[in-house]
Amino acid sequence: MAAPPFERAVVIGTTSSGKSTLARRLAEKLDFALIELDALHWEPNWRPAEEEVLRARVQEALRADRWVSAGNYHQVRDLIWPRAQAAIWLDYSFPRVFWQLTRRTIHRLVTQEVLWGTNVERLWTHLKLWSEESLYHWLFKTYWRRKREIPQLLAEPRHRHLHLYRFKSPAQTDAWLASL
Repeated sequence: MAAPPFERAVVIGTTSSGKSTLARRLAEKLDFALIELDALHWEPNWRPAEEEVLRARVQEALRADRWVSAGNYHQVRDLIWPRAQAAIWLDYSFPRVFWQLTRRTIHRLVTQEVLWGTNVERLWTHLKLWSEESLYHWLFKTYWRRKREIPQLLAEPRHRHLHLYRFKSPAQTDAWLASL
């Protein structure tokens, strides 16, 4: 396999676009460290880490020579993006992301998958569409905002060093990954 065109990349996109899944696959394929921001952010019982704690965890993770980061946490963007060489944007359609969220949620509910230590998703949490705890609420709240914000962020002079890989479908993403 030829050397990849980057050694540090950030995978971005809306809730349930597949950031963590792609980052994990990419890290495994290229033998890079995986920095999963959700894992660094969430404490037991779905408590968010204090910002100073999150930033310290991210700084420690960024010590790896080659890494892939998954997530959009604005609290640590200033740590990750300047060091990244590539931004991989999963810019999928709303119906696609909604389907992926539904499929993932059902899978996690059925399997009682433990996330980031001790956390387990609960059906009622997601059905409370009015609640900030619901990923469906979060998707409706952030999907269109991310579609506006990400291009603006990438256009900023301080982020122009990032080589952008923008994918509109999982098929495009999979073909790119296979080509590496």
